[in-house]
Amino acid sequence: MADLPKHVVLLTECYTLEQHSRFVIYLSPIAGSAPTNRGYPITNLRLCYQTVEFGEIDIHLCTLRDRQEFYDPVGAAEKLGICDASWPLFGVLWPSSLVLAHFIQDFDTGSKRVLEIGCGMALTSLLLNKQHADITATDYHPEAQTFLDRNTLLNEDRDIAFELVDWAGESDTLGLFDLIIGSDILYEDGHVKLLASFIDEHANPACEVVIVDPGRGRKNKLSTALVEYGFTSSHHKPEHTDYLNEDFKGYILQFER
Repeated sequence: MADLPKHVVLLTECYTLEQHSRFVIYLSPIAGSAPTNRGYPITNLRLCYQTVEFGEIDIHLCTLRDRQEFYDPVGAAEKLGICDASWPLFGVLWPSSLVLAHFIQDFDTGSKRVLEIGCGMALTSLLLNKQHADITATDYHPEAQTFLDRNTLLNEDRDIAFELVDWAGESDTLGLFDLIIGSDILYEDGHVKLLASFIDEHANPACEVVIVDPGRGRKNKLSTALVEYGFTSSHHKPEHTDYLNEDFKGYILQFER
């Protein structure tokens, strides 16, 4: 397993589900199988439990052990265009997610309605939920909510609103938000216009946007697209990243209108 960030406390390196029945993760019910009220157990995923520290706040996380894990027995992810190699990417903790969470930690959310796009393990959503913010999380991966619910329970907090969304879709019921956040969500050039349009569709007339980009070369394209929707744009390096094991080469992108 790769070295953990300096501020991450590993509670247990990894468990198979047979080794630790208390933390069994359940997938959504499988079509054609006998229903239960908790879904169906994942029996061949290896998981990692860790705690991320934000001052006096601890956020407990159950994640995939690493990027080699895969479990799509009924092809739910495949039907969404998620290939075997991409399947586990949602389920590990990335440096950009840590940068976003540390930046948002002292952000004045007040009564703002907050949306996290492409939440993955939803570290920032879990932190904001711990701080009693009005947070909604979204992702495209069919198992993101499974882990979100598990981690909300691990942290003994209230449920986090979640919706499975496609940026190109038009059927979500999210509504409008005052603050929209995300990290490492610009994987392909084709995502830029989709993301910008999605943000515009879900942003209140007065809205802030914070995106952490690890340096995939698309920040300027996103800025150009959002400026066309009336946002101002600024990019800056995070001030302190001593909680990471390596230098962070990306930027925090901030937009406002």
